[in-house]
Amino acid sequence: MTSVSRADVAYLSLRQAIVEQALVPGTKLREDVLATHFAVSRTLIRAALARLANEGLIDTGNKRTATVARPSREEAKAVFEVRRCLEVEVVRLVIKNWQPGYVSLLEEHVRSEEESDSAGNPRLSLRVASEFHLLLAQLTGNALLERYVSEVVSRCSLILAVHGHEHSQECGIREHRVLIAALRARDIARAQQLMDEHLQSLEERALAHRPASAPPDMTEILGRYSAGFSPADKPETPLERGVAAPRRSPAKRARSK
Repeated sequence: MTSVSRADVAYLSLRQAIVEQALVPGTKLREDVLATHFAVSRTLIRAALARLANEGLIDTGNKRTATVARPSREEAKAVFEVRRCLEVEVVRLVIKNWQPGYVSLLEEHVRSEEESDSAGNPRLSLRVASEFHLLLAQLTGNALLERYVSEVVSRCSLILAVHGHEHSQECGIREHRVLIAALRARDIARAQQLMDEHLQSLEERALAHRPASAPPDMTEILGRYSAGFSPADKPETPLERGVAAPRRSPAKRARSK
């Protein structure tokens, strides 16, 4: 693992809490409260909030207090349009660089999705399902594409928090398995069609109407999320958790299997 600072812990904790919908859209993120909680200066908190704002996860505007972003339906549709463009290209590149070991990596991840869904924890299940797409992006070997996919996937999680509702990931898991079969067959046209249809289905679920919920207790949430990080540790990526090889060598890792 790579060493991270307290400022990184603040950023990572806030980001994960937003992505997993623990901090719901509209939640105020007061600099003084965050600085006290993470034991850092307000300057470092502003830097962490700036990173989240650049990713579209929080709104700052002209207000002194940042809030978790609340994307409109129009903004949500635009995000999904971009995501479809990116991930259709992802599957093409994965097939172009295909190695037999990719199958076991992807199937192992889908098994993790099934376990998370069976555990009855919708937030965990959503995160693990999203990580399937991050794993695919890593297998392209294109770091910039991976970064863009990571950002739109995070924003889609926020969209689900605003417009969607909790549901089983069973359909998504089944769609992931069908996609793996197309990738394994190296059928680019079929894989791209399946990815497009999968993301359209996700968009429909994300833009469903949901009832209003009570505001969260931010202190309790941040305590729960920051406990998962320390200044000495940085979370591993889905690909790093699956294999021992360096993160940027998917082809080499596959050959070793």
